[in-house]
Amino acid sequence: MIGAVRKWIAKKTDSGSSLLPLYKDKPNGPHRSNINTHRSTLLKMLFKGFVCSIALYVIFYWYTTRNDTQFKFKGPGEFDGKDWSKAQTEVKDVMLESWHYYEKYGWGSDEFHPIGEKGRTMGKKPMGWIIVDSIDTLMLMDAKEEVARARTWIKDELDYKFHIEVNVFETTIRMLGGLLAAFSLSNDDLYLDKAVQLGNGLLGGFHSPTGLAYSSVNLLTGEGLRNHVDNGASSTAEVSTLQLEFKYLSKLTGETTFWEHVEKAMAVLDAQNPVDGLVPVYVRPDNGKFQGNYIRLGSRGDSYYEYLLKQYLQTNNQEKAYWEMYRESVAGVKKRLVKKSTPNGLTFIGELPNGLNGQFSNKMDHLVCFYGGLLALGATNGMPLEEARKSDFWNEELEDDFNLGQELTYTCYKMYHDVVPTGLSPEIVVFNTDGQSKDDFYIKTLDKHNLQRPETVESLFILYRLTGDVKYRKMGYEIFRNFVKYTRYVNKNGDATYTCLLDVTSKNGLKDSTESFWFAETLKYLYLLFDDTNKLPLDKYVFNTEAHAFPKFDLTDTLKTGWTRKKHEKESNGSDTKKPEVKVDKKHPPEAQKVNEPLEKQVEKLAKQYPKILKD
Repeated sequence: MIGAVRKWIAKKTDSGSSLLPLYKDKPNGPHRSNINTHRSTLLKMLFKGFVCSIALYVIFYWYTTRNDTQFKFKGPGEFDGKDWSKAQTEVKDVMLESWHYYEKYGWGSDEFHPIGEKGRTMGKKPMGWIIVDSIDTLMLMDAKEEVARARTWIKDELDYKFHIEVNVFETTIRMLGGLLAAFSLSNDDLYLDKAVQLGNGLLGGFHSPTGLAYSSVNLLTGEGLRNHVDNGASSTAEVSTLQLEFKYLSKLTGETTFWEHVEKAMAVLDAQNPVDGLVPVYVRPDNGKFQGNYIRLGSRGDSYYEYLLKQYLQTNNQEKAYWEMYRESVAGVKKRLVKKSTPNGLTFIGELPNGLNGQFSNKMDHLVCFYGGLLALGATNGMPLEEARKSDFWNEELEDDFNLGQELTYTCYKMYHDVVPTGLSPEIVVFNTDGQSKDDFYIKTLDKHNLQRPETVESLFILYRLTGDVKYRKMGYEIFRNFVKYTRYVNKNGDATYTCLLDVTSKNGLKDSTESFWFAETLKYLYLLFDDTNKLPLDKYVFNTEAHAFPKFDLTDTLKTGWTRKKHEKESNGSDTKKPEVKVDKKHPPEAQKVNEPLEKQVEKLAKQYPKILKD
């Protein structure tokens, strides 16, 4: 039981070990030399003649060469763009090739090492880290047999009631998000039941004095755990990238406690009065104060800005506070973080390691590439561009947002296209602005790896949907082709899959790791990029930061914005009311909120601290 937290059991619809590190900060790890593909000797020719011998040799060599591809790709720029369903089919084939390899060598594992042909679970039991994260992609691709096997595993093997400490953020976006998206696509109560179980298990992570989520939580005891590093601070992205998932869970169940827990974080963060809408990347759950001054749209900061807009979109534009916060942040990004490279004037977003008054850094993570699509989505509200331009809400500011989104996405494409010889983006680049450079960016040695990340193809998908411009499909197809060519691995049995790349500036060197977002995000966005049927329309759905799509919905009498910004209070009351205070429970510090206390005392303490949540 999670302390004294009220839980909910799913109603049936009519249809009857060690912590995993943040994937957005995952280090490259030790460099491993590639395992050479085993080639067995050719069988003796059984008197079939010289021509038949050559044919057999060619077929055998084709199946056992690591970097050769399963598909007959044309050279760069040769794709005519007339029948994109063929490109979509190729993406599905790659998904199934990867998935069948995982089923054969790592089924049920949370981490997968395809070259070593082994997987690992996070604890004594599996979390479904890959299966749950990927099942909605399989559903979208209409892979019925694979979905059936995944569903059976979730039904028979997945149980979140065990002793394990998990990262609240990662578990929410991947596992809770995956289950909710699977329910949305299938209307199958199994996924909602599992989502409720997991949601209940995660609630203990919010039991800090401020209500900001601790970095981790024990799913069995409900004890929230401070970050083991960074002086106990959580990343700003961690505490502000839980809202879409828990709000949708409240919508499906009618239970407000999920909504109320995650909403409080937004009031706490806004109460810190971030200058120009830009926030440092660490925040302390114990007092709600930001820690340090580092400002960036890359790791540990990125999805804070993403969810400002997406919370507004999720509830059909009815929560104005998040739109205001988003607009302030966009203005801040334009003012403080956007620059042009030399010699070709690529638009990029840099960092402020020492805060707003510190020196500017030209470093840009590949993670930042989500922002081009986000700007385009925010400008158009998910409507086609030409339709949005004719709407009453359109103005010069939104036009500028959209143009910036296009420029940034083009820069991200160049981070692939300009890298020789693989045409794949490194994890991080540094842009040149000194006026003397021949190249727009350079890559540091430790940043040369590629984890098959989705952010660029995500923005390409959004921009294609909004503009219909085939150039975004061509860019995406080029990236896809290079993924297939340079990250494909074939083992000694002839089974093929795809894995991370150690060095994008070299044709050799695979990393023995396949991330769950390869299935959940990268291949999903590529599949949707080449889709002609408008699956998951952007004006009807909102994607969480792990590419799990939730349908938009309206606010209700019980599911609504439970806090007010200072500006709103001044406009409605005519008085300059203070922003919401961050109330710290000094009387009952976090150590006193552990679940080894008697239940009655837990109820009494939490009732005082969270009277709204525990009103029953």
